Amino acid sequence: MLVDEFWTATNSGHPYPEGPRIGDAFGELYLRSVMGESAMEIYERDDGYLIVSDVAKYVAPPGDWPQVEQWALERASGRVLDVGCGAGRAAVPLQERGEFVVGLDISPGAVEAARKRGVRRLFEGTVREHAAESPRYDTFLLLGGNLGLLESAEKAPGFLSALSAMSAPGARIIGIGTDPYESTNPLATSYNERNRRLGRMAGQLRARIRFEDLATPWFDYLRCSLDELNELLTGSDWRLGDVNTDWHPHYCVELHLRRA
Repeated sequence: MLVDEFWTATNSGHPYPEGPRIGDAFGELYLRSVMGESAMEIYERDDGYLIVSDVAKYVAPPGDWPQVEQWALERASGRVLDVGCGAGRAAVPLQERGEFVVGLDISPGAVEAARKRGVRRLFEGTVREHAAESPRYDTFLLLGGNLGLLESAEKAPGFLSALSAMSAPGARIIGIGTDPYESTNPLATSYNERNRRLGRMAGQLRARIRFEDLATPWFDYLRCSLDELNELLTGSDWRLGDVNTDWHPHYCVELHLRRA
């Protein structure tokens, strides 16, 4: 089919009126990356904004990471829960240096990909589901922007509470976040304003990941300033510790338990 014929057909509702299949697009991408195949991830925001990136980033060694992520990895110690572990990007080097690490992901394909890369301990599910097993950890690692898993002002307390329930004395959360206010791109600032009009936090993304004919369900992913993060910690068992802001607009934080 010629390109113009394709667009005519799809825009008229034929031959693909149902849209992409809903499934584990993340997992398929991770599996492709582990097999060394070339594949492109499509990040789709709910306003139609798209970003395309190479899945090779999911298996990049620490030496290829931004320095602030290397800084975060160096601080992880003891029993580590790698939250949103993907294909084991962080779990593999932690395991290689002798740390006890468990990779957690809701994606079956991600768990399979991490296992193929040699990650020995894995949990498929949410932090709340894992907390029900009563494990204890010294470090919760949320790399790759995974402070975004706080999702929203409404859901952040439950996420933080689940991590607290799995905390050993002196436990820490080490995570990467993104400040939504540091961009002057009109596509970013207008999206922030749109979110406010909808009663959401400005940096509360609603997005999905697509690969070929697959798409994940829509999910919320939170970008917040350090001040907003501090507000979200109010009433939780966590307080803000060290902060590294050398990778604008991204930052790395270390959160500490308020209790002993």
